[in-house]
Amino acid sequence: MKNAWWKVLTVVLLLYTVVMGLLGHAPRLAILNETIRNLYFHVPMWFGMTIILFASVVYSVRYLRKPSDRLDVLAHHTAVTGILMAVLGLATGSIWARYTWGTWWTADPRLNGAAVAVMIYGAYLVLRSSITDEQQRARISAVYNIFAFCAAIPLLFILPRLTDSLHPGAGGNPGFSKYDLDNNMRLVFYPAIIAWTLLGVWITNVSVRLAFVKHKLYEKQLA
Repeated sequence: MKNAWWKVLTVVLLLYTVVMGLLGHAPRLAILNETIRNLYFHVPMWFGMTIILFASVVYSVRYLRKPSDRLDVLAHHTAVTGILMAVLGLATGSIWARYTWGTWWTADPRLNGAAVAVMIYGAYLVLRSSITDEQQRARISAVYNIFAFCAAIPLLFILPRLTDSLHPGAGGNPGFSKYDLDNNMRLVFYPAIIAWTLLGVWITNVSVRLAFVKHKLYEKQLA
């Protein structure tokens, strides 16, 4: 129970985010209207995704320096959680686009870049499942994981800023913090980033523990 404080914090922050996100104050803006509440879900998910995928890269680098089954499992399951959050980020973004731009998807540089980044990480899962030799799979997966992160960051955060875009914070279109993220919204937005990131950590923690249990059971069967 001593180490469960962060799980309690996660639940509290998530409840706070959901309740205040749906019922709290939100500025009345043209076009966005009530959809601005998605800011508490869509954007923090991308923040959490980036942090978690970075952690996965760190595990992959550590594996390449000093290979171990533990680091391979950590890198893999952290990447899977990051991919899950990326998919949720795409889904919430698509819903937001539907009610602000009038379409589920448009040929926007940031949207297309995000889709390509998710497909690159999807290829990571396919690559990993296609290799049977455990050591080879772990080594190649680690290398590809590093490549995927290095490719995703420019696609998500650099290239879209160099072109015109409907998406806030890109191509001269100001981000929310510059024109409508007021103090009341900040009281929810920043805790939401922590909440979704901690949820990703929690999901990873559970999946890693299950993977280790399965590995131990497999070793007992071989013994």
